[in-house]
Amino acid sequence: MAEARWIYDLTIFLYAASVLFYFNDFLLSNRKANRIAFGLLAVVWALQTVFFVSQMAAKPYFPVLTLFETLFFYSWILVTVSLAINYFFRIDLLIFFLNVIGFVVLTASMFFPETSSAAHSKVISELLFIHVTLAMFSYAAFALSMILSVLYLLQNKLLKQKRWTPLLRRLPSLDKLELFSYWTNMVGVPLLLMSLLLGAIWAQLVETGGFWTDAKVWMSLLVLLAYSILLYKRFTEDWLGRKLAWGNLVAFVILLLNFVFTDVISNFHRWM
Repeated sequence: MAEARWIYDLTIFLYAASVLFYFNDFLLSNRKANRIAFGLLAVVWALQTVFFVSQMAAKPYFPVLTLFETLFFYSWILVTVSLAINYFFRIDLLIFFLNVIGFVVLTASMFFPETSSAAHSKVISELLFIHVTLAMFSYAAFALSMILSVLYLLQNKLLKQKRWTPLLRRLPSLDKLELFSYWTNMVGVPLLLMSLLLGAIWAQLVETGGFWTDAKVWMSLLVLLAYSILLYKRFTEDWLGRKLAWGNLVAFVILLLNFVFTDVISNFHRWM
C-alpha cells in the first residue's frame, strides 16, 4: 500500500482546503469560495475512490474491516452524500457541517494501521462485509439527520430573536429541515436493523452465541432503539419541532459513544 499512500496524504490536504473554503463561505457568504470548496471536494471524492479501489486490489477482502478501513469508508460515504446533496438540494450549510465530520473522521484514520492480521482470520463470508457496510451507511444517514436538527435549532433561535441574517436566508424552512431529518432517520433505522441482523447471523457462526455479552452489541441495540423511538414519536406526532430535534441530538450522542468508546471495552469487536 506504500505506492498509494501519497493519494491518501494528498486527499487529507485537499479535504482540509475544501473545508476551509466552505468555512469562509459559511462566515462571509462567499460564492467564489463555495465554488472552489465544491471543486476541491469533487477531487477529494475522486482521490478517495482511487485509494479505495487500490485497497480492494491489494487486499484479499473488501476493505471495511479494520478501524482504519471503516473510518476511511465512512468518510468516503459522507463525501459522496455531500456531492449528491449539492446536486439535488444545494443546502450549502448542510454540506459544510457534513464535511467537517467527514474530515475529522478521515484525519482520525491516520492514527490506525491500514491492515490487521486478525482481519484475515475472521473473514468467513460476505455477511461480515455487508454488516459493516450497512452500518456505515446508516451512521451516515444519522449524521445527516443530526446536522439537519442542529440547523433546525439554529434557525428556530434566529427566528425567535428576529435576527434576519444572511445565514437565515440560506437555510430551508423549519418544516423542510424537520421533514428531511425524519426521512434520513427513516433510511438509517432499517439499514442499521439489517446490519445488526446480518452481524448477529455471522457472529453466531463464529462465536456460537457468546457475542451477546459484548458491550458494543448492546450499545448498537441501544442506538437502534433510540432512533426507533424517534421515528415512532414523530409518526404519532407526540414529538415535533424542537423536542424532536433535541431527541435526535441525544440519539446521535449515543451513536458516537457506540462508535468511538465501546471499541475500547469490546472483546468481540476489538480485532477490528
